[in-house]
Amino acid sequence: MIRAIFFDLFFTLITPAYDETNNEYSLLNMPMEEWEEYAEEASLYTERALGHVENEMEIIEKIVGRIPFEISKEQKEELLRLREERMKKTLTEVPDSILNTLASIKSMGIKIGLISNADFIDRKYWNESVLRPFFDDAVFSCDVGFLKPDASIYTLAMERLGVSPSESIFVGDGGSNELEGARRVGMKTIFTEALERKEGEKRVQITENADYCVTQFEEIPACLD
Repeated sequence: MIRAIFFDLFFTLITPAYDETNNEYSLLNMPMEEWEEYAEEASLYTERALGHVENEMEIIEKIVGRIPFEISKEQKEELLRLREERMKKTLTEVPDSILNTLASIKSMGIKIGLISNADFIDRKYWNESVLRPFFDDAVFSCDVGFLKPDASIYTLAMERLGVSPSESIFVGDGGSNELEGARRVGMKTIFTEALERKEGEKRVQITENADYCVTQFEEIPACLD
């Protein structure tokens, strides 16, 4: 019997899309793909998602430190403002299909938890999010020092909601090998493509660790019986 459902955040519940004209990469006159290479570089992302970079401006400093041209103090401040604004907007503009499904799950008496790899900017506006009222608990990697797919972050999340792995199910888009990590600790898993469709071999690898696969968020409650 499922007593708790745990959700990933990014590309499962929200998509941190850039504004088309007012965004970080346009400020620096570079393509989005190039900005993402600097901003989401693996070792840098891991450092801040583990909570080792605690100051918001330091996160920006770490990113621009990899860019091979001079960036002014004013540009750094604007980069921070744009990044924070984007994350806040993302957390407050969530599709009704997701909110209605969370409400449906809540009405079933099932606890709802969040397990997210995130830095301090990513989670800064969580308490202002329209998602927040549906959740009994949220575990952010930057607060606890563990990243998915480390077993410790799933175990901690279950302990905080007072449930066992056999009573738990994890929902995610499959990034960071999160479904594999959830399965290793004994949780059932749901692979969702409601916000982002995966292709080719990547999709095959993700589905190998999924007990259920859904393309619409509204399909999730049927997996909880």
